[in-house]
Amino acid sequence: MLPETVFHSEDLPASERFDAWQACMSRTHAPLQLDSECAANFRAHQRLIGLGAVSVWPATFEQLVFMRTPRLIRQSDPEVYHLSLMLRGEAVASWGRQGSSYQPFDFHTNDSSRPYEIWTGQGPISSVGIEIPKALLPIPGNKVDQVIGQHMSGRAGIGALLAQFLTTLAADAGHYQPTDGPRLGTVLVDLVATMFAHTLEAEPALPPETRARTLTLRIKAFIRSNLHDPDLTPGHIAAVHHVSRGYLHRLFQAEADTVASYIRSQRLEGARRDLIDPALRATPVHVIATRWGFPRAADFTRAFRTAYGTTPTDHRQQAPSLPGQAS
Repeated sequence: MLPETVFHSEDLPASERFDAWQACMSRTHAPLQLDSECAANFRAHQRLIGLGAVSVWPATFEQLVFMRTPRLIRQSDPEVYHLSLMLRGEAVASWGRQGSSYQPFDFHTNDSSRPYEIWTGQGPISSVGIEIPKALLPIPGNKVDQVIGQHMSGRAGIGALLAQFLTTLAADAGHYQPTDGPRLGTVLVDLVATMFAHTLEAEPALPPETRARTLTLRIKAFIRSNLHDPDLTPGHIAAVHHVSRGYLHRLFQAEADTVASYIRSQRLEGARRDLIDPALRATPVHVIATRWGFPRAADFTRAFRTAYGTTPTDHRQQAPSLPGQAS
């Protein structure tokens, strides 16, 4: 399991909750001054997930004003870049003359070395925050300065990949081993760097390994979205992403995998889930197989047995039934 620290305001007396949340935020990002209309009985919840030097923190909290002042910066500056993916609520940020507003699935960006103020709407506010040491981001600081405050969406392109990564990690953090943390942190830094570079139209300046890892993530997301397509072949995938088949295969070889085996494993896992879905109990096995890109029943059965050690029919029969439902 990844290292994780949980803050839950309701574990504390009402009179101590807001000060405890301010201390929690100051530890998570940088020393901050907070204000809230709800300070007398503040409600907040945070999970701080460690990914090596990088941290991710899903949080839900009530209306807040965050202030990072010049005095606080002089007192302590951890030199980190912060991003938040807004999931629920809205916010406005100001860096002096510059300002931005944020809606669900927008990314907010900040620099611990710059003064700012953030005002959220009425709660509850839900977001997933990221803290990245500046030294880890492969983009010059003067370039990152140009990104702060720019609109970046989590609904399409690289932003959608980053949003999917964050929401999946937040939902399934318990499924990873501690040794996975630094590797996941590297992937996260690559995605953030690529989103910043794309915003700056400077993607070619990224290190080759960052571009390769990000492209691999983009290709895998495309594969998962098109598993039902019988024409999902390495040639088609390479053409869509404007790379050669040889380069596509090298990307997967770097992860000790092949394109074909990744497609097959994702299709089999989708079919396996459908076979034990009570809502699909009456759907014939061969129909499920066809939906997941296995038009020949014999090929599906053989691949399924190899992957899971049982046949699709036996797997379905071994799945628990809903109460009152016949097996």
